[in-house]
Order: sequence, then C-alpha cells, then structure tokens
Amino acid sequence: MKQEVRAVPLSGPYLDEREEELVLETVRSGRLSLGPAIDRFEELFAAKVGAPYAAAVSSGTAGLHLLCIANGIGAGDEVITSPYSFAASANCFVYEGGVPVFADIDTRTLNLDPRAVEAAITPRTKAIVAVDIYGYPCELDALRAIADEHGLALIGDSCEALGAEYKGARLGSHGPSAVFAFYPNKQITTGEGGMVTTHSEEEWRLMRSLRNQGRGDAGGWLEHVRLGYNYRLSDVAAAIGIGQVEKLDEILALRSQVARRYDELLGAVPGVELPCADDADHVRSWFVYVVKLPDNETRERVITTFERERIGFNRYLPSIHLQPYMRERYGFREGLCPVSEDASSRTLALPFFTALERDAQERVADVLAAAL
Repeated sequence: MKQEVRAVPLSGPYLDEREEELVLETVRSGRLSLGPAIDRFEELFAAKVGAPYAAAVSSGTAGLHLLCIANGIGAGDEVITSPYSFAASANCFVYEGGVPVFADIDTRTLNLDPRAVEAAITPRTKAIVAVDIYGYPCELDALRAIADEHGLALIGDSCEALGAEYKGARLGSHGPSAVFAFYPNKQITTGEGGMVTTHSEEEWRLMRSLRNQGRGDAGGWLEHVRLGYNYRLSDVAAAIGIGQVEKLDEILALRSQVARRYDELLGAVPGVELPCADDADHVRSWFVYVVKLPDNETRERVITTFERERIGFNRYLPSIHLQPYMRERYGFREGLCPVSEDASSRTLALPFFTALERDAQERVADVLAAAL
C-alpha cells in the first residue's frame, strides 16, 4: 500500500487556550466593537514596540491608507515606494490619486536603495513609503534624511516587521509613523487587522476618528467632523491580539529558531541563496523564509516538485509595477527596476511558521535539494 505524502503548509497561526479565553470573555461582555479590548490591545502593542500611541485598524492596508490621508497625499502627488513588496504599499496612496514612483531595491537586503530614492525625487514628490521587506528593517536613517532634506512625508510600511530592530530599538519607536499587519501568516494575528503607531497625539486622534467614520472625540454617534472610513477592528479580533502580544517574545524566538534550522539545512545546498543575515544595525523579525534560486527556470522546476510533494510555497514577490493593473494604468514595463525584477523572477517562499516542526523542515530541505 502506497503511503500518503504528508503535506507541509506554507504558513499557520500560533494560537492556544489564552486567545480562546480572551475571546470568550469579550463575547460574554457584550462589547463586540469599540469596547475595552481595543484600548487594552493598543496599550500593550504600543508598549511592546516603544511607541507612545497606537491605533488599531481593520488591516495593514487600511492603516497605510489613513497615514496617506493624514499626510495630505492627493491627486497628482508622486509617492516613492518599493517595487518589491505587496501591492498595498502602492495602493494605499493610489486610492487618494497619488502617482506611484518605484525606486529600485538593494540586491542584498531587498529593501529600498536610498540612492535610487534620491534619484527618483521630482518637484511633484510628496512622500516616501518605506517597506521593511520580509521583516528586515529598511535604511531608516538614510531615508529619513532624504525626506527631511526635501520636505517629504515618510511612512513606514512595517506590516511584515513586528519585533524587528533598527540600531538597537524596535521598529515603531524611532519616530516616523508606521503600520503593522496581523493577517494569519504574520508574526501575530487577529485574523484580519493592523496597527498604526505614531509619536504624535494629534495624529493618533486623527487615526481614531478616520477609522470610525470621521467621528470626533466629542459629540454623538451620528455626528461626523470629517470624511471617515469604516476601518474599525472588532473587540473580538482585539481580544485575540491581546493574547498574541502577550506571547510576542516567545513567538519571535520560536520563529528565529525555525529560520536558523533552515540556515543549517540549506547553507550548503548549491544554487540556494539564503536571506541576508542580521548586522549591527538590523535585526530581522522573521515573517517568511525566502530563498533566491539561480533563475526562473530553476524556480519553476522546484515549484513543480513542491506541488507533487504537497509542500507549500509562493512566488514571493512579484514586482508591483509589473502587475497587470499597474501596466494598464501607468504603462510600466520591464526594465524599470532591474534589481527588483531579477529578484521577482527567482525568489521563493518556503513553508515557514512559528510551530513548524523540525522533521517537516528537513523534508522541505531534502525535496528542494533533490529538485536542484
């Protein structure tokens, strides 16, 4: 009798009885929205990342959108961002009529190259959306200096980087407003959800108003002081978030262990380039484990093998400027960002999550090596 091949999923959340307890407590309270769980989640999160203020929202995309609004991005304003990211890094300002300008990335870190950002600035540039790709901190000081010199807003897309450290301090603590996301494949999850961190009380109050249909701090439920959105996070989701933040340090440590095991298993496999290592200024928070393969043909051969062996994968990440809607709307074509395009053609996300077992990782490594 043929033994069934055991599937290895691409990702999975890390939940236990604590989240169940908190959700049940919230359900029994009858406060399912705009209740105390939201406030508690925000307080715990802000303390964990070292920010004075945090505002929970319905998704990381929603948080980025609200920061674009807060920074006055409007029709025709150019915003520089990374082509090697999830589409929301550009969509967040396109919603407001902003025009995407893609600056190429650094071949080692896969984050924005500050020199490319500087070269992309024009009189129409309004802001920079800096991405901490795969949990590796961007060159924050260099980008902040560029933004300050040219009078630009700097928005931190830290959606993949909760717990990462730049120059000895966690992202969110440095000053520029940042957004974190809680989709189930992230370091922590609330199912869907996100968090905006800021060092400005005024901006924090604006975030809380914009997420809640533009209601003000005072006034009735049907009084709206500005155009707002339904970007609220429910108390049920916030309850899950409380449990997740309580175990954040444990989660980060376990994910680092999983990454180190992959380093050991794959370090000597010919044709596999591992994620860049931490250094004195950058400490990664492990979101995914993405390797570079020699070329697209090799990657597709590996993918065919993974599909047969029921091993999860994803082609992380397609370049945003070459997405069909970006081509159609703005006329972007190949050659605009060659480093990003090269990475997009040969990077592959392997199964990676907090509770990934050693034998599953060994199987992934064996199948990858055999496919190569």
